[in-house]
Amino acid sequence: MTIDTPARLLQLLSLLQTPREWPGGELADRLGVSRRTVRRDVDRLRELGYPVQATKGADGGYRLVAGKAMPPLVLDDEEAVAIAVGLRAGAGHAVEGVEEASVRALAKLEQVLPSRLRHRVSTLQAATTPLTSGDGPSIAPETLTVMASTVAGRERLRFAYRDKDGSASRRLTEPHRLVSTGRRWYLVAYDLDRADWRTFRVDRVSEPFATGVRFAPRELPTGSAAEYLRQSIHRRQETYAFEVRFAATAEQISTRVPRTVGVPEDDGAGGCVLRGTTGDPMEWLAVRLAMTGCEFSVQEPGELVECVEELGARLSRAAADSGATARKGVAARKGVAADSGLAADRGVAADREVADG
Repeated sequence: MTIDTPARLLQLLSLLQTPREWPGGELADRLGVSRRTVRRDVDRLRELGYPVQATKGADGGYRLVAGKAMPPLVLDDEEAVAIAVGLRAGAGHAVEGVEEASVRALAKLEQVLPSRLRHRVSTLQAATTPLTSGDGPSIAPETLTVMASTVAGRERLRFAYRDKDGSASRRLTEPHRLVSTGRRWYLVAYDLDRADWRTFRVDRVSEPFATGVRFAPRELPTGSAAEYLRQSIHRRQETYAFEVRFAATAEQISTRVPRTVGVPEDDGAGGCVLRGTTGDPMEWLAVRLAMTGCEFSVQEPGELVECVEELGARLSRAAADSGATARKGVAARKGVAADSGLAADRGVAADREVADG
């Protein structure tokens, strides 16, 4: 059976994407064509941006190497499922630094996944539980991919929304951008019913629906979606500035504190200073600082100092109470062991008396 040129190119590309060098004769046999046709097909792939390297010799070989740009990949079923599951995990839990790219890639991949593979991806995800820090709510990947596709396609989006007070509403929007803060996802969009820009927490969104109606993009009041979100959050809640000194280097602290909290700077004396402005509850910040596992002192504000002192006192009381309970348990176990030993000694003595009798 003769394979048409596009199908043959895809088959050739799939073979070349395996990490090995393919002799020209073997490729010709696999594809059922001549070596000359293989050379022409390789040239076509190069024109499409695929960096195919050829080696000289009696039976010259071909292999795909790293190029300057990322060309499209051809994935088999198992590879597509594995990548989709990984992207869902990265997107649904807002992994800092890769979350937005995960959503864009997932939207592209799930758009072309056959239904049978979609079912396998959903089944695998339902059967696994990721170990996460629990800092923010998880988001259904389907919600993110629907939103991402409407952002990319400039397509109006309708969804149900639950406000922080629990009131429900239906929204018709022109989605502009998805933004991750590291703990939560937000949608920056123009709300058509309210004729104004709004930010929506994605974990409060349900039933997202792409209407199919295209729109011309509007200009944000601020330069970027991230800046608009930052200003929107600050308008809705009180913020406070803080300064914390650590007995550790900035490099050490940067791996233990999210960038959304602040960026530490070395103080030149072996320690570092963390400054920032946040609207998060002070109790949360105090716990986050304690979780670094490093010695620290809060410079400001005074309310945060009091919060850390209260947290420390509470933990000390808990440790004392737990220690007392543990000591009682040890004493009780020792008492049982002593009673058991005394009973054993008495039993041995009784056995001796019987034996002497």
